[in-house]
Amino acid sequence: MKLSLKTLFAAISLPVLVTACASNGDDVKEITAQDLQHHNWELTQIDGQDVVTNEKQQAPRLEIGENMTANGNAGCNNFFGQGELKDNKFRVEKMGMTMKMCVGDVMDTEQAFSQTLSDWSDMTLTKDTLTLKNDVHTLTFTLNDWKN
Repeated sequence: MKLSLKTLFAAISLPVLVTACASNGDDVKEITAQDLQHHNWELTQIDGQDVVTNEKQQAPRLEIGENMTANGNAGCNNFFGQGELKDNKFRVEKMGMTMKMCVGDVMDTEQAFSQTLSDWSDMTLTKDTLTLKNDVHTLTFTLNDWKN
């Protein structure tokens, strides 16, 4: 029996294609503390909407330091606390915050930011993006390690 080149190619490549497309559901990498520590994340979106800043206001940020200490700026007020990570969920436990008066959109941003960080949120992490999602909000951060 003589096989044509097309038939031979199909016979060899089909198992490779089927294997490549198969997924056992274990594709999600477990995020570790080492993946998060010593990074500074700038908030770029809340619920899919771009965070708007001006010359007087920087974008909110989250810095995760040694031993999962968390601190940063929520839009108007600075915050600090202890980051916790469990089963690709993240929260900042016992979050403390300064108490400056914030007005308008800045307050809305700050409330969404602090509420999402205080509650357990599903975390997705790529090379340059961190996303936190709970039942109320989705926060998207961009890696910004060069800023203090």
